[in-house]
Amino acid sequence: MEGSRFLSITGAFPVLIGSQPTSSARLSKAEFFRLALERPPAVAVFDCDGTLWSGDAGYGFMVWTLEQGLVSPQAREWLDARYRLYGISEVSEAEMCGDMVKVYAGLYEEEIRTAAAEYFRENIHVHVFHEMRELIARLRGTGSDIWAVSSTNNWVIEEGVREFGIQPERILAARVAIREAIITDEILDVPTDEGKAEALRRVGISEPDVVFGNSIHDAAMLEIARRAFPVNPSPGLLEFAAQHGWAVYYPESLTEA
Repeated sequence: MEGSRFLSITGAFPVLIGSQPTSSARLSKAEFFRLALERPPAVAVFDCDGTLWSGDAGYGFMVWTLEQGLVSPQAREWLDARYRLYGISEVSEAEMCGDMVKVYAGLYEEEIRTAAAEYFRENIHVHVFHEMRELIARLRGTGSDIWAVSSTNNWVIEEGVREFGIQPERILAARVAIREAIITDEILDVPTDEGKAEALRRVGISEPDVVFGNSIHDAAMLEIARRAFPVNPSPGLLEFAAQHGWAVYYPESLTEA
């Protein structure tokens, strides 16, 4: 959940399209690929929502599961109250992303995994950026170690990056403890903001060769990269990129739209 704030969980599904760049150089697809591949990186790190595909799959999955009746009315009311507090900045980004995973406590994990697969297939797959799929395939061909880092729940992210060939053990996402196949409310990780860089350090990646992200919540891990690539940047990240002299890239499907 890495874009603008939304005041209600029953609102419209958000599509995160960055503003046009002002002082940051804007890369063509050819330039983007050349810079990303000119020195084949040993480690490449990707944010997911807004970077690999258009839209916020974490927020969308939350709304979709509520509409499907996968959580109790009491849990829905609790989450709605939390989301309203998030909308007025009384609940932090990290807390809200954690709450969006904790809301499934008491359900069988397999049920949510099945739901995540259905949701992604029907709602997000069509919005995958084709050039990001191509770039990751080419990076894999050079032997790069590919990681995905996201504050969206691990069930949706694991489904989403499956077609990119990113294995579950290379995914750092919001997750809770699972006991006897049941989801608990014990938060294990919520990689957002500085937490993204910290999650990478915990797995031994203190200075990734390349990092790709779209949101200001990716800024911390972009800063530790040898080469940073803002993709489809949000207004906040666009300003941050200008301050750091980073060129930005807008996927073709967004510029055509």
